Order: sequence, then C-alpha cells, then structure tokens
Amino acid sequence: MAATLLSRCYRIYNCDACKCVSSENHQTTGKRSLEFDSRFSKPVRLALRDRYKVTKQLNDPALTRALRGFADSGLMEDALQLFDEMNKADTFVWNVMIKGFTSCGLYFEALQLYCRMVFAGVKADSFTYPFVIKSVTGISSLEEGKKIHAMVIKLRFVSDVYVCNSLLSLYMKLGCAYDAEKVFEEMPERDIVSWNSMISGYLALEDGFRSLMLFKEMLKFGFKPDRFSTMSALGACSHVYSPKMGKELHCHAVRSRIETGDVMVMTSILDMYSKYGVVSYAERIFNGMIQRNIVAWNVLIGCYARNSRVTDAFLCFQKMSEQNGLQPDVITLINLLPACAILEGRTIHGYAMRRGFLPHIVLDTALIDMYGEWGQLKSAEVIFDRIAEKNLISWNSIIAAYVQNGKNYSALELFQKLWDSSLLPDSTTIASILPAYAESLSLSEGRQIHAYIVKSRYGSNTIILNSLVHMYAMCGDLEDARKCFNHVLLKDVVSWNSIIMAYAVHGFGRISVCLFSEMIASKVDPNKSTFASLLAACSISGMVDEGWEYFESMKREYGIDPGIEHYGYMLDLIGRTGNFSAAKRFIREMPFLPTARIWGSLLNASRNHNDITVAEFAAEQIFKMEHDNTGCYVLLLNMYAEARRWEDVNRIKLLMESKGISRTSSRSTVEAKSKTHVLTNGDRSHVETNKIYEVLDIVSRMIGEEEEEEEEEEEDSYVHCVSKLRPETLVKSRSNSPRRHSVRLATCFGLISTETGRTVTVRKYTRICRKCHEFLEKASKMTRREIVVGDSKIFHHFSNGRCSCGNYW
Repeated sequence: MAATLLSRCYRIYNCDACKCVSSENHQTTGKRSLEFDSRFSKPVRLALRDRYKVTKQLNDPALTRALRGFADSGLMEDALQLFDEMNKADTFVWNVMIKGFTSCGLYFEALQLYCRMVFAGVKADSFTYPFVIKSVTGISSLEEGKKIHAMVIKLRFVSDVYVCNSLLSLYMKLGCAYDAEKVFEEMPERDIVSWNSMISGYLALEDGFRSLMLFKEMLKFGFKPDRFSTMSALGACSHVYSPKMGKELHCHAVRSRIETGDVMVMTSILDMYSKYGVVSYAERIFNGMIQRNIVAWNVLIGCYARNSRVTDAFLCFQKMSEQNGLQPDVITLINLLPACAILEGRTIHGYAMRRGFLPHIVLDTALIDMYGEWGQLKSAEVIFDRIAEKNLISWNSIIAAYVQNGKNYSALELFQKLWDSSLLPDSTTIASILPAYAESLSLSEGRQIHAYIVKSRYGSNTIILNSLVHMYAMCGDLEDARKCFNHVLLKDVVSWNSIIMAYAVHGFGRISVCLFSEMIASKVDPNKSTFASLLAACSISGMVDEGWEYFESMKREYGIDPGIEHYGYMLDLIGRTGNFSAAKRFIREMPFLPTARIWGSLLNASRNHNDITVAEFAAEQIFKMEHDNTGCYVLLLNMYAEARRWEDVNRIKLLMESKGISRTSSRSTVEAKSKTHVLTNGDRSHVETNKIYEVLDIVSRMIGEEEEEEEEEEEDSYVHCVSKLRPETLVKSRSNSPRRHSVRLATCFGLISTETGRTVTVRKYTRICRKCHEFLEKASKMTRREIVVGDSKIFHHFSNGRCSCGNYW
C-alpha cells in the first residue's frame, strides 16, 4: 500500500511542466510528505477514513468534502490518493490540495502541484495564488516569486487584496523592500494585514525608522492598530531608541485596551522598556501582568543582565524556577549570560550541557561572548571550533572577542577566513573588525575595508562610521576621520566622542573644545567618555583652565561623577604646570585608590620637569603594584643617566636583569605604495637602505645637525638597551645613536617614496625622543612637507618647523 501511494506521490514530481525545482529536491520532499503523515497514529487515521467513508459510490460534492477533510487534518497521503480518483476540472479541488501542502510546510510539493494544475489547463483563481506565493516564500526563491508575480499581473489579480498581501510578505521576507513598496503603493485597496506586513517587514530588515513612519501613516489613513501592529511598532521603537514614541504607543495600547490580558503585547512593552534601560518601568509592567509565561520571565532576566543588575537577574532566575515551576530554557540561559562573571558563566555552561541544550548555535555564540569578555579566549576558541554549521553571528562573536582582548592580528586572520567561507561580512562584522585595523595601523588596508563598506551600502550606518572615524584617527589620517564624521547623518554621543578624541590625540585640543560646544548645541547629552575625551584634549594641548572648568562641570551641570580616568587626565594637567605638591595633594584627595596609571602620570610629569625626587617617589608606588613595569624602570634609568648618577644606573640595570626585564627592539612603520615598511634602529636590511641614509645625511647637514660622539639621549620607554649605559664612558654603538633611530629612517624613506607635497605618516611604537623631535621639526621646515608621527602616546604634526604637541608630550 505504502509503495503504491509513494508512486502516486511521485507522479507530481515527474511532471514535465515543472521547471522550478531539481529532481533531488523532489525525492527529498516526497519522503517528507510520508514522514509528515506518520505523525498521525494508526487509530486516528482509520477513524478519519471511516468518518469520510470514501468510496467510489460517493458523488462529487461528497468526495470534495472528504478531500477537504483529509487536507485540513494534514493527511496529505490519503488526500493525494483520493485526489487521483476525482474529477480534476474544478479549480477548488486543486486549491484544497495546494493549501493542504502549504499548511503542512511541504512547499515544494505545493509548487509542483501548481505546475501540474497549469499543465492540465485548469485556470487558477485569486484563492490559488496566496498559497502558491506562501510556498514560494517558504523555499526563499526570489526568481520563482518574480515568475508568480508576473502571472498574477497577467491574470489581473493585482487588485485582489489577499494576493497583494501575500506578495508583500514574500518580498519583505526575502529582503526586497523596494519591490514590496512598489506593490504596496499600487494596491487599490489596503487592509490592516497590508499595513502589518510592511511594518513588521521593515522591522525584520532592521529599519525601525521606516517601520515607525508606516505606523504613523497607517493612523493617518484611519486604520486602527491591532495587537500585531502594536507589537511591531514597539519593536521598532526599541530598535531606533525612541523612548518618547515608545511611551506614546504604550498609552495607546492602554486606551485601546489592546494590552488587557494579552501576554504577547505586555511582553513586547516589557521588552521595550528593558532595552531602554528603564528597569523601574519594566518591573512595573512585569508585576502588573496577570499571566506570565517563560518569555516574560526571560525578558525581565535579560533586562537585569543588560543593566548590570546582576543580583536581581539571578534572583529572578531563582524565583522563576522555584516559585513558578517554570524550567529555564535556552533563551533563559542566553539572557542570563551577560550578567555572569567567569565562575557563574562556567556554571551556566555546565548546566546547559547537563540539560542537553548544547549544541545550540545561539547559546554557543552567547558563551563565546561571555568567555571573550572575561579574556578566556581558549575557551571561546574551543566552543567556536565545535560549532558544526557556523553562521555569521558566531563569526562576529569570535572576531569581537579577539579584538576586545587586543589580539588584533588574530582577529584579522579570522576575518580573512570568513572571507574565504561562503558567508559575507555584515555591518556588525565590519564594526567589530575596524578597531583591529586601527590598532594594526595599516591605513591602506583600512581604506580597502572602507571601499567594501561603501560598495555594500553600509556607508550610512552610524556605528560603522563611528568606527571609521576611530580607525582613520589612529592611522594618522585626521582629514579622512573628519570626512567620515561629517557623513554621519544621525550623530549620537559615540560619534561626537570619537571625533573629539581624534583631535585630542593629534594635539588639536582647541578644535576638540569647539566640537564639544557643537555637540551641546545639537542637543546630544555628554557621557563619561565624552568628558574623558575632552579632558584628554585639555591635557595634551595644555589647556589647564579649560580642563578644570570641564572637570568641575561634570557633576555640577551634567550629574556625572568623575571616574578614575578623569582624575588621571587632571593629574596630567597639574603635572604639566610643575606644581608637584599640588599633584600629590590631588592624589591624596581622590575618592579612588591611586592606580599605576595615576602614578604613571606623576612619573611622566617629573620626567618632563627633570625632578628625580618626585620620579623616585612615583616609581616606588608603581613598583608596589606592578613589579615588572618595563617603562617605569627604563624612564628612571634614563633620568639617572642624564643626571650622571652612575651608581643608580648600575643599580637599576642589575635590578632589571634580576627580574628578567630585557630590551624591546625599537621599530617604526611607514606605508608606501600600499605596502607597510618596518624599520628598526640602525636598520640596513631595507632594499632602499643606501637611498635612506643618503637622504638622512643630506637632511642632517641642511638643518645643521652634526654627528656627536658625546653622550646622547636614549629613546624613551620600552626600547632602551640598558647594557649600553656604562658609567665609564657611556659610549653608544653607532646604530643606537639618535641619528639612526628608526623614526628618522622611516621618515626619510617616506620622503623618497611619496609624491612631493604629500604628508609623510610614520607610526612609532614607543615615545619619540627629544633629539628626534627636534630633527623632525627642522626637517618639516626644510623639506616643506608635513610629517605626522604617531608615538605610543599622541600624534605629532610637524609643519613649518613646529609641532602640534607644543614640545610637551
């Protein structure tokens, strides 16, 4: 019997008129129909057959009723057997079968039957096409959808609201918003389903703004929103972060009594407030719900987790399990993970394994995020490698984990592997990887990814443009950073923070201050990061009075409590004045315990003012916290050498050797013809070595610099070779003379490998020494070229004999 029915089922698939699916799919879907039928127990199947009493003696209406009963019950095998014995001239019979296959999720079968219907010469009507279009949507075939749409136009069904609604759903689910808009605009009649399809469709495409515009337009046309309209609009408010509109929708739901007793609408309102971070409102909504399902509990747990209410998140989790008898599901664990420290996260991971929730692509991705946040990259890698079918979200998570933990080159390697796979990067991928390009300091590669962003039409994405501002600024191209900022249509606080910090690190603090004024005038509220960027600008550019004014206005005008980073920048400002007694008093009066960063600011200020006593005091505090701080040892060593305190030089040198603190080679990079060139102190391995040294000698002579055999200043922290510092002679090897420091070699190579008049951009991985700083100031005037050098702290713009840092860095 089964073999006979299967052969009959295959008659559909072997139809010559069918051209829309492959034979491989035919066989697969044919088996699926039998598998679906097997869900019904034998007694149920027999009872249904007895109910309809299908015999050849029944008249056609009775057969039709029996066919419809089989199809509505999901017994498509029996329906197909009966269908083959019937008169197939009636369109209604075909519609019943197509609807039955579609309702069972057997989309290929439904389309095959439609093809057979057309081949048999039976005319389809307006009831046929909604189910055919739904089947096309189910197989996600835009090509077949276009064919069916053309047939709808040919048969003049474009005025039928049900057919048009099906087309709207098709195009929106396939991401073709333009085609959906065209169908929507040309509809002579629209109902609430038409509007809902467009509103929810744009929300699914992450265009919350357009979704809300359509919702407002629907109200203007006099349509009353239903529960589905309201839920989609609430989701759109969350997406575009429009609290005012969200509250209006909430009020409308209350007035219309849409929310009364509707757990789905109430959960949507709860989710909206949780995404706004208004925990009190979310709690009020949750407490007012008469019925609470697992979804509502999950939303509240996620609300607590996202808003750093860790204890409340776990208490809510416990209450859900113990008092309400609800068992946590996968979504519960996913929402709870952001609230977990590493120990709790591992506990959740173990619980998920015991419950059999893993493997689960979304939960695995959440675990990668959690382990990445806590620096457990090995665990994140293990989970990622075990994911059988990696989607783009899992790739984004592991890339972001590497970037967060400073593994930028590993992140770039993973990004390249993603390119080699069948997946294409999306806006989240780009936003995640751009900071890696910024830290890898490759301007040419950054421009390549920018070109991809424009080509992929992500050029208006605020998050991506903010990342581009940061990337270009860190790669030394302030001009392109400003261009990207100007292209941001809806500038948020991150946009302003990025450009303020960009000008700050390049030494243009006055421009940063002006940008802050523009930000306030644009009605964008500053946050802690805004003032960190602003105080950094004041510190780097030496604007002491402005710095104190902004620091005091944080709490007074904006209600923002200064953090440890703000105190660090203020200490930089005080140290710049050389008033070390005031600096020490400021540290004592801080509401925080001083960190190594705080004492480092004092140490750096003492270096610039040659105050060894303060330097020793600051270094002692740093060593109590960080015993292997290389920069601190070397900076102190240099100060002793400059003061000719040779016993202290030897003491620091022996202390470094006993702690295993060794020299880190100094290197600088410069880009030429889309290739990054790396040069070290005294480097002679470059193919253009002879030309580099010729240009270096010429520039040195023209600016009046003679090679000195006497004591020279060492390069700053992290790169000193302490074995060279001998108290007897302090004679340096020729390769480590400031005349052959890597930054000079890289600059000279940039001068000969770039077009005349172009800016030469060099990146140096340590702070530039005073001798090289003086050299570059004079070289910029002599060559009439702007030279930009980014060291470990700031960017120096050398132009016409001056530097943007004002000779303080």
